[in-house]
Amino acid sequence: MISKLLLHKEKIFIFFLFFFSSIINYIYASKGVFPADSFFHFDTAYRILNGENPFMDFWVVSGPAIDYLQAIFFYFFGVTWNSYVMHSCLMNALLTLVTFFLLKNFNLKLDFCFIYSILFSILAYPSSGTPYVDHHSTFFSLISVYSFLMAMKSQKTIYWFLIPFFLFLGFLSKQVPAFYIFLSISFVLIFYSFTKRTLKFLSFYLISSLFCIFLFLIFVKLHNIKLTDFFTQYIFYPQSIGSERFDNFNFSFRGVFDHFKFIYLALLPILYINLKKIFSDTKYFKNDDFYYFLTLFFLTFSLIFHQIFTKNQTFIFFLIPLLTAFSHIAMKNFLAKPKKVVNILLITFCLFVTFKYHLRFNEGRKFHELNNANFNLSVNAENIDKNLSGLNWITPEKKDEPQREIDYLNEIISHLKKDSRKKMLLTNYSFLSSILDQNLFKPFRMYSGDGSSIPLKNSEYSEKYKKLMVNLIKKNKISVIYVIDPIKSNVIYDYINEKCFNEFSPMKNLKGYELKNCKDING
Repeated sequence: MISKLLLHKEKIFIFFLFFFSSIINYIYASKGVFPADSFFHFDTAYRILNGENPFMDFWVVSGPAIDYLQAIFFYFFGVTWNSYVMHSCLMNALLTLVTFFLLKNFNLKLDFCFIYSILFSILAYPSSGTPYVDHHSTFFSLISVYSFLMAMKSQKTIYWFLIPFFLFLGFLSKQVPAFYIFLSISFVLIFYSFTKRTLKFLSFYLISSLFCIFLFLIFVKLHNIKLTDFFTQYIFYPQSIGSERFDNFNFSFRGVFDHFKFIYLALLPILYINLKKIFSDTKYFKNDDFYYFLTLFFLTFSLIFHQIFTKNQTFIFFLIPLLTAFSHIAMKNFLAKPKKVVNILLITFCLFVTFKYHLRFNEGRKFHELNNANFNLSVNAENIDKNLSGLNWITPEKKDEPQREIDYLNEIISHLKKDSRKKMLLTNYSFLSSILDQNLFKPFRMYSGDGSSIPLKNSEYSEKYKKLMVNLIKKNKISVIYVIDPIKSNVIYDYINEKCFNEFSPMKNLKGYELKNCKDING
């Protein structure tokens, strides 16, 4: 009777977690946008549906796996805002449920599994809301960490094989933090195999890794993607950006310690308990609990390291409910008679911190630079196109006048519809290709201006980018290139001589560049 009640309770929890984690992500995904990031995979997924491919038809430094996954959502559910956000909602739901099952398998009481999973879902994907490279890379890699923990706990072969699969998906979403987590897992796995005096775990890991590489090679072959283009754009060029950031890193107490203080606090009980066991028991290194701790420790510092060096908005506060849950498990196993006050303190701490970061990153939309925006001014994006219905439009650039931004976007759309020539459109409003239902042949996903999206003029890779851009123009017989503010003419003139164009201004926020015969294009 009791087991039936628990099973019934678990089913209710699972249903509620799936529903809640999906809905909360949808709500905040649709609360304002940062065009360059919020639509990061919108037009590229649409272009894939129309036969184009990353690396060949647009310069890619991250995210091809997400583009293809989003293309699947668009194929089945239509090219709309709702099917775009459905992708990230399901990702948040998947993460929440696997977190719940992981905690349950580590013998945490069902009610606590539910509470920590709910708090996790609030801080996981909703900070972005829309599909984004840092989140997908992190969360695919996190699932690989879960697989590693379950592999050590259950010794089931399937979990060992899943580790590289999700790491590979993470890496093809964004190189880091997936690569850092790969190094962390590999280190712990080697140490674990050495302690257990067996190579079978490493064998499973290596066989699965080779299988993933084999599948990837088949995929790029089927899509006619050149491996040289993949390595140039996805491996070598991003390394040049990363090395510059590493050279320019400035250590600060706030940046390294104070900013992540609640993550450190959530980790502290696990750290204390394991250090105590290490110094009191020389054989503790052979205990699986030590490797669970080591895995979580390296996961935490891999993600913190990634945040420090990328200097992007912080999104890893979901670690707090996860680490607090494992602190809860560790305290339960460590104390002979766990006191209710310990459980209450852990839950209260987690509730407080989750609420704090929920207000800042979900309600305040800090990740998308919308903190201090008046969301009452937002306008239904259906006023741009019916396929954007559900999105409440307000952006950091025009947060005090979203309707005015929509008006000039509609003017631009109207002008582009009237121009029947083959055209290229350079913009960070990366939904216009799908709205216009035209191939607009943009040679990049988004333009940052700092060299993190495409090679700058003096970069050693600028010639390769120029070649891609020129090939797009020639292959598709482009007659005119349009550029929408705030992108400027240098996005063209840094690579192709300005004598190749007749410049005109059809409206205030739109510039046109008509192509004429010149050596840079036809030479």
